[in-house]
Amino acid sequence: MRLLYTLAWWLALPLVLARLWLRGRQEPGYRQHWGERLGFYGRQAGTAPATIWLHAVSVGETRAAEPLIDALLAAWPACRIVLTHMTPTGRATGKSLFARHGARLVQSYLPYDTGAMPARFIRHFAPRICILMETEVWPNLIHQCNRHGVPVVLANARLSQRSLGKAQRLGKLIADAARGITLVAAQTQDDAQRVHQLGVQDVVVTGSIKFDVVVPEAALATGAWLRGAIGARPVLLCASTREGEEQLILDALTRASLPANVLLLIVPRHPQRFDEVEKLIAAHGLAVQRRSGLAQGDAVAAGTQVLLGDSMGEMFAYYAACDCAFVGGSLLPLGGQNLIEPAALGKPVLIGPHTFNFALVTELAIAAGGAALVADADALMAQAAALLQDPARLAAMGEQALAFANQHRGATPRTLAAIKPLLP
Repeated sequence: MRLLYTLAWWLALPLVLARLWLRGRQEPGYRQHWGERLGFYGRQAGTAPATIWLHAVSVGETRAAEPLIDALLAAWPACRIVLTHMTPTGRATGKSLFARHGARLVQSYLPYDTGAMPARFIRHFAPRICILMETEVWPNLIHQCNRHGVPVVLANARLSQRSLGKAQRLGKLIADAARGITLVAAQTQDDAQRVHQLGVQDVVVTGSIKFDVVVPEAALATGAWLRGAIGARPVLLCASTREGEEQLILDALTRASLPANVLLLIVPRHPQRFDEVEKLIAAHGLAVQRRSGLAQGDAVAAGTQVLLGDSMGEMFAYYAACDCAFVGGSLLPLGGQNLIEPAALGKPVLIGPHTFNFALVTELAIAAGGAALVADADALMAQAAALLQDPARLAAMGEQALAFANQHRGATPRTLAAIKPLLP
């Protein structure tokens, strides 16, 4: 099965590279560092007694990895980390978050899973361990790690029932890859059970590292500045929205009975859609401004109805600036997004019915009173209107969200303790 998988990769590679080039029209980062994706790295960038390899596919995983990366570098002060990504936005986020570590953290794109390319990566960087964040399982990468004696850890692992079904349909290919994973540090007991069903032998429950993320002071400062630019108006944030959701939200907004001065702040998850979403807002007859058009000293115009969050790396700032946050990817069957960040900032959280990627965290947040489930976009607007017109309830829900986030901290030291025996 793995040989057929490898052959499929080589046959598809011209199409993969063509797609990469086409995506580069909207995101130029996709046209950079192609050699890394093909397993070519040139001269070694510095040396270290030992290298820890950590893979975080995109923005969410890179942010989630921050507490673990800081802990690894503190626990092994002679080591460096090679941090790999699949997307330019993930790489840019890593550059911003980890510039403080200097030469102790090197970034690269993950090589395509052809077998030869991961092998070249391993020979070049000589990692002592490979740590994959959340749901990344690459059969040839894992095989090459096993072949070169590199332990493989799946950290902060989550696996929905839907993803388990998809993996099981791939049969022996995924089963062999799962058996090649040395250790899985799962977010929940349910995740652990599903991972074990794939064939992983050593599975421990550590909780979600995302609860341990520390909000950067710079993000809080940006959030305070943005809030000042908005003024005293109530702010409903729709964060990490996906294609199709903005249409639903804007349609519902035109029907809703929100206070007249409410500002809707929309932050699409994917930056290539910023222009598309701006046109959609304008097509609804709503006055729109873009975050990128605001400079120090500027103010959001009193007549602006929608502010488009079209910047990268400022999600914490957007959460800090809002009164109430809806977390996207949940109005449509996309599995939802991370609701821990707004909770950690003490913001009431609204979330749609489709949360299978974060099912337990969502259930716990709702049970704690820090989040509320909304059936659709109209219910989202109705719930937001009720909260924004009831300051006492808004404040109480925010306090419960913060208490929920604080209660579940501690996954990072548990994950570090599980990894330590594999990395002397």
